[in-house]
Amino acid sequence: MNSPRGEDQTHRSIVSYVRRSPRMTPSQHRWWQTHSPQWVLQVTSTPRITLIGPQAHLDLEFVFGRGAPLIIEIGCGHGETLIRAAQAHPEVNFLGFEVFEASLATTLGKIASHNLNNIRLICGDAVTGLTHLIPNHAAEEIWVFFPDPWPKARHHKRRLINHDFVDLTKAKLDSTGTLRIATDWENYARSIKETFTGVSGFELVGTTRFALRPLTKFESRGIAAGRAIVDLTYQKSPS
Repeated sequence: MNSPRGEDQTHRSIVSYVRRSPRMTPSQHRWWQTHSPQWVLQVTSTPRITLIGPQAHLDLEFVFGRGAPLIIEIGCGHGETLIRAAQAHPEVNFLGFEVFEASLATTLGKIASHNLNNIRLICGDAVTGLTHLIPNHAAEEIWVFFPDPWPKARHHKRRLINHDFVDLTKAKLDSTGTLRIATDWENYARSIKETFTGVSGFELVGTTRFALRPLTKFESRGIAAGRAIVDLTYQKSPS
């Protein structure tokens, strides 16, 4: 399946992250070994490891054991938002994409401690994951909280949120689906707004903080550095 712009995202040469492989702590290693078989989905990757190939398949009802509304978080980090949301909304299925195994291991420890069965995780690239794994119109919401801002101008091409990404999310959201974004970089927030200005099918419906998004250490560091937090909520317009 190709991206909405007809571009095979599996072969994209630029990604929005630099994949490091930090050594897991003993606790993270234990959580990964014990819990990844239950909550981390195995999908077919490409030679670039994190990129998910077009031959990959995901049966959402099978992996969750039920049919339910789907919310996807891109770059779920240590799982703070996923955990809070899954506890508050047991009737919803939550799918988190993350490329860092150590971060996923920490999330697994939290999932297990709360015994949450409405979360599944994928260790892989979210763009190729959305493209090849998620059916069109399948998601009720997609969340992107604090994507790498790539602040240097020569690196702006690496930013996740661009016209191709917006087209992709529009295809995957249901008829009135919601895209929630947060960033602590003013320049990136301005770029995001400009990107959506030329896109039909989305409406900016909110700029207040998302109630289910907890204050993380990462966000706290941004605030301490004097950066303002910008929340942007876009809703897909019914066609």
